[in-house]
Amino acid sequence: QVQLVESGGGLVQPGGSLRLSCAASGRTFTNYNMAWFRQAPGKEREFVAVIRWNGVITSYADSVKGRFTISRENAKNTVYLQMNSLKPEDTAVYYCAAAVRYKTVVNEYDYWGQGTQVTVSS
Repeated sequence: QVQLVESGGGLVQPGGSLRLSCAASGRTFTNYNMAWFRQAPGKEREFVAVIRWNGVITSYADSVKGRFTISRENAKNTVYLQMNSLKPEDTAVYYCAAAVRYKTVVNEYDYWGQGTQVTVSS
């Protein structure tokens, strides 16, 4: 089992920044590719970003490309999501997830955190 705990969410004004963190425990962190997803009220959970186990390869949803950056510190068993130039449409619960395969699809992920709320509003 892998346990994931997100932190760093909150209320921010449009154009502002937030940094989300996800701490992992349990199995070997470098066995897993790590991703962030988000879910807005009344909408399906959607892919945001993914990073390969070694941190070399990343992929992003078009809606966040150029504004969000995913990174990981394997020595700390932690993955991050730096979010800049935030927009009201970025408002959602953000989830950290782990998978053996490098994918962007929700049902490919085996382990999930509990989520952290991000609200972008003036």
